[in-house]
Amino acid sequence: MVWARNLDRLQLAVVLEPDVERVRAREMLFVAMVALGDSLGALAPPEVAITWSWPCTVHVNRARLGAMELAIAPDEDENGAPAWMAVGMDLPIRPDPKGPEPGFSMDRTTLYDEGCVELDRTMLIESYCRHLLTWIHTWSEEGFRPVHEAWMFRANGRGESIGVVYEGAEVTGRFLGLDDHGNMLLNADGGTTLLHVETALGASSGLAEAKE
Repeated sequence: MVWARNLDRLQLAVVLEPDVERVRAREMLFVAMVALGDSLGALAPPEVAITWSWPCTVHVNRARLGAMELAIAPDEDENGAPAWMAVGMDLPIRPDPKGPEPGFSMDRTTLYDEGCVELDRTMLIESYCRHLLTWIHTWSEEGFRPVHEAWMFRANGRGESIGVVYEGAEVTGRFLGLDDHGNMLLNADGGTTLLHVETALGASSGLAEAKE
């Protein structure tokens, strides 16, 4: 794990050497999000709601905090496992003193502005590491199912009609959940539409697989 010295933001990345094929390696994005949710849930005041939108946007009290990041090596070993991968985040802890006043933009916030005034970077890193190790163990022993259940618990729009920007267009439908690898399942036009997480990540700001 590596992290930045900046005390006003939670900027870190976990570098991993997968021993599973690429489609399963991408599941680590959701493992990391669940670990972050548990970490913030344990440290933040009880009235603070931690949620997210597929595939990787993190919200606090319905305002956008930031997004997780995923990078996967383009080369693979003989078993189809990527040479390396990294899951990271860049989330504001305290507001930028040169930025707009709190509440100026309803779709942007910081942990401090949402009532987490006692949290600091070191506390967050230590807690996140503990929860991440626990969830990696759960994932390795039990597969994606418990990760899926925990992720859906905090998912915005579950069971509701939502719109998702996918391949440059908005796709609408009722959010059914995720498949076995984190792809989104939408009920639309009388059938189920599958939105692939790798496609969504490639189109998301700040998120892309590593290219040669």
